[in-house]
Amino acid sequence: MSESSQRVVPVVIRGQRYPIRSDLDERYVAELAAYVDKKVQQAEEKTATSDWARVAVLAALSIADEFFRARESERAWPEAVAERAAEIERILDEALKGPFG
Repeated sequence: MSESSQRVVPVVIRGQRYPIRSDLDERYVAELAAYVDKKVQQAEEKTATSDWARVAVLAALSIADEFFRARESERAWPEAVAERAAEIERILDEALKGPFG
């Protein structure tokens, strides 16, 4: 990503404006910011603190947890598909044997 291809995308998170330098699509950056804003709001609601750094860390941990869970689920998916395919193959083999198998 070259600096010349980047542009500044202004986003607002919890009322604070942040200029984000990125070569990503502006709508995508806005979607990311809206998601972070939602997570920060949820962290604010769950804690009894007005410490912005603490709230931001809690929001970041929540997002990291979602990422780790999604990554683990994605890793398990090929194994689940292979198991299901093997079961389908077994069922087909049984069906093709017929009654005189």
